[in-house]
Amino acid sequence: MTNNLIVYKGVEIHQADQIVLHDVNLTVHGGEMIYLLGKVGSGKSSLMKTFYGALPVAAGEAHVLEYDMCAIKRRQLPYLRRRLGIIFQDYKLLTDRSVEENLLFVLRATGWKNKQLMHNHVMEVLQQVGMETKAYKRPYELSGGEQQRVVIARALLNSPEMILADEPTGNLDAETGREIMELLYAISQAGITVLMSTHNLLWPEQFPGMKWLFANGEINANS
Repeated sequence: MTNNLIVYKGVEIHQADQIVLHDVNLTVHGGEMIYLLGKVGSGKSSLMKTFYGALPVAAGEAHVLEYDMCAIKRRQLPYLRRRLGIIFQDYKLLTDRSVEENLLFVLRATGWKNKQLMHNHVMEVLQQVGMETKAYKRPYELSGGEQQRVVIARALLNSPEMILADEPTGNLDAETGREIMELLYAISQAGITVLMSTHNLLWPEQFPGMKWLFANGEINANS
């Protein structure tokens, strides 16, 4: 499975006893930009949740970063998730602490100890997303686009092999959304696979990548 980050064969995914997706056959390689396209409720978020173990795979064969998602143990999930960067539409930042403290919280949770190295690393990833001058601010003092940049920085903290982005531009105006897309596309061009669900059909035209089309419980994967 070298360089195959995700391999799904004949996968079935359920939500509350309903079949959401069936006969899912996908292979994801390193450095790809992949768009998940489809109506609300078509299974985009459900599929993405199976990639990090938030939703079980009901049937078929499913491997993510060589973990068998049909047999993965709860204690293995943190190790899988450390190798993924997850970007949510609603940010999920801790509002009672600064940008830097939000990122330090993640580093502590993943075993970092040296305070100076942690500070340096946080500033490095904030610089990557153009937010190094806002490290002292609280999330509520930032615009939506700035908060999303912090979320991307958080996703990059542990040098992930893959970024999962669920509607990352959904709450942003057109100009800010484009800035976030430029950032995510640059990340994919640097060799990190980005899987992104979106309703904006312009993004795949402006920032080329593979398209997975969700409809009628199935996924049609186009290059």
